[in-house]
Amino acid sequence: MSAPLKNIRVLDLTHMLAGPYASMLIADLGAEVVKVEPPGKGEITRGLYKDHPDYSLDGVSPYHITLARNKKSLALDLKQEKGKQIFYELVKKFDVVLDNFSSGVTERLGIDFDTLKKHNSKIITCSISGFGKGEADRPAYDQILQAYGGGMSITGEDENHPVRAGIPIADLSSGMFSIIGILSALQKRDRDGVGDHVDISMLDCQVSLLTYMATMNKISGIDPKPIGNQHFLHVPYNSYKTSDGFIIIAVVHEDFWPNLINALDLIEFKDDKYKTVQGRLAERDSIDQVISEKLKDKPSAYWLDLLAKHRVPSGPINSVRDALEDPLVKKRNMVVELEQPSGSTAEMPGNPIKFDNFEESYSPAPELGQHTEEILQEYLGLDSSELQTLKEEKII
Repeated sequence: MSAPLKNIRVLDLTHMLAGPYASMLIADLGAEVVKVEPPGKGEITRGLYKDHPDYSLDGVSPYHITLARNKKSLALDLKQEKGKQIFYELVKKFDVVLDNFSSGVTERLGIDFDTLKKHNSKIITCSISGFGKGEADRPAYDQILQAYGGGMSITGEDENHPVRAGIPIADLSSGMFSIIGILSALQKRDRDGVGDHVDISMLDCQVSLLTYMATMNKISGIDPKPIGNQHFLHVPYNSYKTSDGFIIIAVVHEDFWPNLINALDLIEFKDDKYKTVQGRLAERDSIDQVISEKLKDKPSAYWLDLLAKHRVPSGPINSVRDALEDPLVKKRNMVVELEQPSGSTAEMPGNPIKFDNFEESYSPAPELGQHTEEILQEYLGLDSSELQTLKEEKII
């Protein structure tokens, strides 16, 4: 079976994380993604950690190794008029232009939707910004949006110490929402025959992720508070220390409570009052304390095996290393190896979108401008003398 997004062509103007993550996933699914970068140093993530003694690989950034896989690199100076005209010609041949510049930048560069649709009425543009189209041009980094969107206020042990999510959820979620927007716009274009602009605000995405907690706030007027790894309703629902690590136990249905009682022999809580959610909520601290005492003297594997036999929802709190070494993670091809241009091999997460009839494949992140001549010859028909002139003028 052919790749799901075969024949979809994307001009990728993104940088850092939100946009590159989105275009990486699209490229994994078979779209032809051309990473448009400024000549010289290229996109900014090429330089992040590139010289770090632990995290770089042969002088290449781990960001670039991961996020630029399956893409082609076109080194093109959009700030020069001739470079911009080349870009306009490419837009005629492509389906999508993706960026995550600050609001207003595409207009200043002359590569916004209203301009590009004059060159291709079917073009789809997607912009990921901190606060949405037309809003103030201000810094919009992941942690700022986690805080602004409310999620940080309910993360952590207590309300006096707000904590960000361990992964950059504002960046990554806006990248994922942008893919939904792009695929929806493609479907709409196929039906209506014209392109459209997809406006993704990182703030909007963070507010969307509040889901039922936002609705509860609007109904009650009560602001939820951070409660660590506990749950505002389910008990027990927490992390517990074992002799060699931590595990999670999550009793999210009444049927699991007697299973847990039997598994851990919790004779202290066999009274009928603990069979209800309200009864356990009233004694949450004592339940957590007793479970903690029970688990501390044996390793995680022992307890997880016992809890599984009694059908109690549980799982390990893995380190990143442990997660990447997990047999199921490997079985699902979520750790992939890519041979780099240097000859070294890099391992990284695979694509989580699986198909029965599509076998995923990966190519390494390109060197800066690696495909410039190929792209300009294939799509614009430029010959070697024209390419040489563009090089001399530092357009490419």
